[in-house]
Amino acid sequence: MKHLIILADGMADWPCDELGGLTPLQYADTPHFDFLARHGRCGLLQTVPEGFHPGSEVANSSILGYDQHRVYEGRGPLEAASIGVELAPDDLALRCNLVSIDGDTLKNHSCGRLETAEADILIRFLEERLGTERIHFYTGVQYRHLLVIRGGNKRLNCTPPHDIPGRPFRPYMPKAECPEAEETARLLTDLMLRSQELLATHPLNEARRLRGCDAANSIWPWGGGYRPRMTPLTQTFPQIRCGAVITAVDLIRGIGRYAGLRVIDVEGVTGLWDTNYEGKACAALDALRTDDFVYLHVEASDEAGHDGNIALKLQTIHDLDHRLVGPVLEELSRWTEPVAVALLPDHPTPCRLRTHTADPVPFCIFRPGDEADDVKTFDEEACRQGALGLLHGDEFIHEFMKI
Repeated sequence: MKHLIILADGMADWPCDELGGLTPLQYADTPHFDFLARHGRCGLLQTVPEGFHPGSEVANSSILGYDQHRVYEGRGPLEAASIGVELAPDDLALRCNLVSIDGDTLKNHSCGRLETAEADILIRFLEERLGTERIHFYTGVQYRHLLVIRGGNKRLNCTPPHDIPGRPFRPYMPKAECPEAEETARLLTDLMLRSQELLATHPLNEARRLRGCDAANSIWPWGGGYRPRMTPLTQTFPQIRCGAVITAVDLIRGIGRYAGLRVIDVEGVTGLWDTNYEGKACAALDALRTDDFVYLHVEASDEAGHDGNIALKLQTIHDLDHRLVGPVLEELSRWTEPVAVALLPDHPTPCRLRTHTADPVPFCIFRPGDEADDVKTFDEEACRQGALGLLHGDEFIHEFMKI
């Protein structure tokens, strides 16, 4: 039996007054999600262990069975793995957002819609002006990039920028958690302020303002750590001889690489509402013809949640159900070899809060031949009544991979 995980980043939510007290998952038309729920076994999954920030790096690697107390090193090293940057043992790798600052306020964490080609111009400019033998900037995807500091100390308090939209940014600049990290915190603060001076008048940002777009006028480093030690999934699960990951997000690509999965690129994927759902569906099916395990990650609902846009989140849920899950299930129904399918978010991103929470997420495991439970719809409340109850961390992947 082969295995497919469909991961809808940030899809879980809270009840919305605008939707009559329903969550977007409860309100949306999702016949294919509900098919999986009716014919599978459901439950809730605690993806974020106590004491950890509810970031996608924590949640997604927990879903894949990794103990955060042993492997967690932040987002930066995962971004490095994704874009092929080899880290030395003392290299501190940090996720480096390009953000939009308006006066003293962090306007948004992603500069609105920033294309990778635009971002590459700015990151190369910063590398030229701020890079040294110790400090290097690397281009990632859209607003998500990488900053590496040789000999940096990771004992820092760095607030994720998507946690503070609309707030004054200065109180959230990097702070040392121990005396040994003071120098690194000062260095990062200086780089942030110098980047604001340099990017304020950059011609690309002037052009963006003329088009009515937010300027990408500051870096925001966070999620720092060193190279993690992760055992490939092929060594944990003998039924996985080879596997693949499909995503538009560097962070998930990095997790996939450390997990021993090959990364599949799909033309037209954006990480936003307009991503290529059909292309991802085809890529997943093609991968399942040769591989034993596929991790299919879709970012769109998370970005809609960060924007606080309920209508857009509903659209992303509808599109995932109709344009990706539906075609995948239709094709798999014609296969002679059975494929187990799991559907779940990694964490909630409530539109009301506009950032992640650590609440348990709904999940469904559909394994051909297994007896279904009594759940009829896929949503936060219905899955609470599922036969699999409340699972934690690696309990999900072990349940999913059971023969």
